[in-house]
Amino acid sequence: MPHSNLLQAAWMCCLLALQVHSCPDICSKCSGLKSDQCEECRTGWTLHNNTCVDIDECGTELGICPANSYCVNTKGSYECRDCDPACVGCMGSGPARCRKCASGFTLTGSKCLDIDECSDRVLACHSLNEICTNTEGSFRCDCAEGFIRRDSVCVKRQQPLCPSPHAGAQEKGLFEDIQDDEVEVLQQMFFGVVLCALATLAVKGDLVYTSIFMGAVAAMAGYWLSDRGDRLLDNFLKGR
Repeated sequence: MPHSNLLQAAWMCCLLALQVHSCPDICSKCSGLKSDQCEECRTGWTLHNNTCVDIDECGTELGICPANSYCVNTKGSYECRDCDPACVGCMGSGPARCRKCASGFTLTGSKCLDIDECSDRVLACHSLNEICTNTEGSFRCDCAEGFIRRDSVCVKRQQPLCPSPHAGAQEKGLFEDIQDDEVEVLQQMFFGVVLCALATLAVKGDLVYTSIFMGAVAAMAGYWLSDRGDRLLDNFLKGR
């Protein structure tokens, strides 16, 4: 029994100690556990009729926020939040709370809205090979299809060479695809030109060129006759 009474007395002392020293969270000093029994308040709160009331720092000089941001009151403190990108200075969130519109935005009604530079400017992009793309508060010039940017200028993209169907094979010479009858025509044209030149010189009475001309005519005639003879013989043997 004595031990039981001592334990109960210890619990009672602990409860009394908690009641004496515990205060609401917003109070730094109090006379009781109730919120209207505060004697001193924590930082960010002010005492009013024994009750700690939140201080609105945004309505006082305490809530000093940097440029292009606005103040938001919180319990016992405040926050600074960035203005909308359309604003230069603001009184709250969104493009309708701007003090002034940022560059690239214009006041339309009560809001600062983006300017479409690609439609408002005749030549937003100076090069004919560029395409204007509107962005928030600005625009950019992209190279048109088939062009790439090189040294700030859009130049035509070089197309890769298509592989030849006979890639790797040795390239054919100039006269490799010529037909036999085409060779014969070229030979006759060549001999004709030579004969004309020799005939012109022979007319002048030069014996040397006259001899050469006659020899060339004889050679041409012999070649023609031998070639025709070979063909006739060949056709005869084949039964044509």
